[in-house]
Amino acid sequence: MQDRLERVRADVQAELDRAIEVLPGGELTDAMRYALQGGKRLRAFLVMESAHLHGVGDAAALPVAAAVEALHAYSLVHDDLPAMDDDDLRRGQPTVHVRWSDATAILAGDALQTLAFGLLTDDRIGGAEARLRLIAALAQASGAQGMVWGQALDIAAETAGTPLDLAQITRLQGGKTGALIRFAATAGPLIAGDDPALLDDYADALGLAFQIADDILDVTGDEAVTGKRVGKDAGAGKATFVSLLGLPGAKAEARRLVEVSDAALCEYGASAGNLRALSRFVIERDT
Repeated sequence: MQDRLERVRADVQAELDRAIEVLPGGELTDAMRYALQGGKRLRAFLVMESAHLHGVGDAAALPVAAAVEALHAYSLVHDDLPAMDDDDLRRGQPTVHVRWSDATAILAGDALQTLAFGLLTDDRIGGAEARLRLIAALAQASGAQGMVWGQALDIAAETAGTPLDLAQITRLQGGKTGALIRFAATAGPLIAGDDPALLDDYADALGLAFQIADDILDVTGDEAVTGKRVGKDAGAGKATFVSLLGLPGAKAEARRLVEVSDAALCEYGASAGNLRALSRFVIERDT
């Protein structure tokens, strides 16, 4: 899996660089380019691998992989703002609003979001129907029914000062983290015009395992390795999977979810080996 992940990282970065090169330049473009550097590219990997499972070539899947990473970058830029999560470090570098300003970060995030939808119009993806399916699915995953909705629930919980219970935090993270992961994991069948339901259960288990791993890293991680601040959740008194389940319990739940994700891939057989490996990577990572 690692070799494939590295190839996806390089190809997606090149695709994003090409998309940025045609922009007018200046501070806004610089901030967008800065926000698109680095990262694990797990969502892009999900797009490419789900496409492979449904007979879609890399050339058709690449604009979709770049789109999901542009959308993800927008979400990080906005989440890091003082009015949101108020982070000053991302991927080992100052966050966009620290490097430039709050205003530039807001505009860069806005532009990255629209860039994502522009990438989904690329005719390399296929016919108009395939592109429309992807645009509709990404809109649902990223907006008031998905990622933004989850972020709103998170902010509301912080404002209320009442820690969430396990069901509530699972629901919240299903939007904030899980919705974009679900889009990425089902992009392949959406391009091909196949039923995405086979990958829904895999994506849901993976998204939750990913968030649990993030919560564990906030407790056990090394800032020099993770590239972002650690210990923030406990300091803010936020309910997390670790605070609710304990560290051993959270690790056990993450392992259980990997088993669930594996089982969801049974109909794909050996062809889904990279997706099975990704599930284990997600809970064993240190960043």
